[in-house]
Amino acid sequence: MENSFTELRSKLVVNLVDGKKLGHIIDLIFEERSAKILGVIVPGAKSFFSIFKPKEDIFIPYHNICKIGEDTVLVQLTPTISLAKHPEGNRFNYLPNNPTIEENK
Repeated sequence: MENSFTELRSKLVVNLVDGKKLGHIIDLIFEERSAKILGVIVPGAKSFFSIFKPKEDIFIPYHNICKIGEDTVLVQLTPTISLAKHPEGNRFNYLPNNPTIEENK
């Protein structure tokens, strides 16, 4: 099944682990040389204090996407891990696949 970026943007991202709605996809991250998709970006959590500081968007690695349906994108993210910065920069939060390995680096 093929999806355009426009189609993906209209789908709601839901975490299978806790059922939390993460929002809609706002960006795709891909490797420039191979054009391989590394993951997607969803908006960070909103809070009262987000007025005073820029929110950090959440990076979801491609291998954490379980199913792309007609209306939703199902992802599997463990909510108990702390968010670490993405290795390519600090523009958004990064949810590693295996937190024990990633946190010990």
